[in-house]
Amino acid sequence: MENRNAGRLGRQVGVVGLGCWQLGADWGQVEESDALAVLHAAADTGVNFFDTADVYGDGRSETLIGKFLRERGDAGITVATKMGRRVDQVPENYRRENFLAWNDRSRANLGVDTLDLVQLHCPPTPVYSTDEVFDTLDELVETKRVAAYGVSVETVEEALTAIARPGVASVQIILNALRLKPLERVLPAAAEAGVAIIARVPLASGLLSGKYTASTTFGTDDHRNYNRNGDAFDVGETFSGVPFEVGLEAVERLRALVPSGATMAQFALRWIVDQPGVTVVIPGARNAEQARANSAAADLAPLSAQAQDEVRSVYDSLIRPLVHDRW
Repeated sequence: MENRNAGRLGRQVGVVGLGCWQLGADWGQVEESDALAVLHAAADTGVNFFDTADVYGDGRSETLIGKFLRERGDAGITVATKMGRRVDQVPENYRRENFLAWNDRSRANLGVDTLDLVQLHCPPTPVYSTDEVFDTLDELVETKRVAAYGVSVETVEEALTAIARPGVASVQIILNALRLKPLERVLPAAAEAGVAIIARVPLASGLLSGKYTASTTFGTDDHRNYNRNGDAFDVGETFSGVPFEVGLEAVERLRALVPSGATMAQFALRWIVDQPGVTVVIPGARNAEQARANSAAADLAPLSAQAQDEVRSVYDSLIRPLVHDRW
């Protein structure tokens, strides 16, 4: 698998990683044996970047990755976690005392002394402009509690504010064929600053897998059911904020662009990999077969200019009026 680096991140990572939200919660139940099979299958195909968070299953995702690391060994593997969503989302909770406690908990869950990368997990917007927050993050690096830190953001403006901070190594942002706004300013700014771009929600919560229809239903414990209107967290995290029916229409228009022998999901992932400035894309997987299929997207040839133009055309006509100015 192709590996990429960003100056501030200071390590090579494969262009296709693995998002591990679904191994914790909010996507329906995933048994421990299946979760470990996903992690091993991904690593077997060259995946060396695993993204998790302390809130995914209240630590279950981190703990499963910790078990995986003990089974496999962590040579060459980067684990990125996130912190901050286990408390009320007010700026006052983003303080040194909490950072130290959250850091201790994640290190224990993962079974490591130093976290490879810790990210603020979509905190309240004022946090990105609070010097004390970043002073504490610098302290975590200086004391070797973490090797590097970054942020996970909801909006373009939050990303740009973070990139301007000299210690920020990575920005995680929603980027997919239904969410093009980061291409305009965020990716160029990150590339110039040497900040890694971690593209999350790459399949728009599965919409871009091409497997859903108007009759598809989701369980009550699945955010694609209970968060469609943003009742639990930012609605942009579910189907990228695109109404389900509109997303289905967009996918049907994109389907003709899928290269022979590839799946719709692989096409969608390859589109992200092709965007200048992207470091790694982090699709999730609920079983080993999905993990292997996602990794294979890295083997596809770069998409044609015609395909890139058509993605933008579909976005401009169907999606832009609904999401572009919101995030």
